[in-house]
Formats: sequence, structure tokens, C-alpha cells
Amino acid sequence: MIHGVELKQLKANADERGYLMEILREDDDIFERFGQVYVSLNYPGVVRAWHYHKLQNDFFAVVKGMVKVALYDARDDSPTRGVVQEVFLGERNSQLLRIPVGVLHGYKTVGCEPSLLLNFPTKTYNRNQPDEYRLPWNTAEIPYDWSLKNG
Repeated sequence: MIHGVELKQLKANADERGYLMEILREDDDIFERFGQVYVSLNYPGVVRAWHYHKLQNDFFAVVKGMVKVALYDARDDSPTRGVVQEVFLGERNSQLLRIPVGVLHGYKTVGCEPSLLLNFPTKTYNRNQPDEYRLPWNTAEIPYDWSLKNG
């Protein structure tokens, strides 16, 4: 795994009414700070990539559908510089993903239905000076192919 990336296994507590699943608690080891929460609806096959932050960590959880998250460590001072990591999040793999400052990341909804991704960034979005630094989804700077991997 990329240095600083963490996963927390999520557990759905189910009964005849449905289920309740805690995603992030202030007493979790993975919890750092609350900035805001937002939800992103994503259509199948759409790639949302690449970007990174200089000030905030992201915490992704997918509550509907499935998402393939790709991570690339471009940090000069990291022991895992140059490493690519893939994580699948969603209904078939309920986890919370911590993405540290400086790690480029993006995601793609996989499967046939839209996904709902929650993000719990550690900083509030600043509309006047966004902490968002981007590269094109298909940049040659990152050794990653977003296409479906059949086999």
C-alpha cells in the first residue's frame, strides 16, 4: 500500500428493517478532523481523475454501487514514491479509505448502476482558494490505465 493510505472495514448491522452502517466516528483510530461531508453521484464508466490536495486528507466511502479508486504516490519524500494502488469500494466491499495529502487520486464507477460516494475531507472547501491540483484523467505522467481489465 501507499504510505499513509489507510482502510477501515465497515460493518452493516442488519435486521428485518434493513441495516445501519457507521462510517466514521470521532473515536475511530482513523479519524483526524472534520471539515465537511459531501456526496457525489457518479455514472457508470465515468472517470473522475486526477487530483490531489496540499492541505487536506480525503476519506472516501461508497454507499451505493461500486467504485474503483486509483491512487498514485508522487510525493518526493515518500518511501512509496511512484507506487500505484487500486482499491474497490462499495456495496460489495464496504470500507472507508483515507487518502493522504499529496497522493494523486481518482475514481471510476464500475458496474451497471450509478454510485454514491461520500467524502469526509479534513478541511472545508475554500471556494476562493481551492486546495485542488489537477492532471488530466489520461495523463502520461501516471502509469495507470482506466480501461476495464478482462481476463
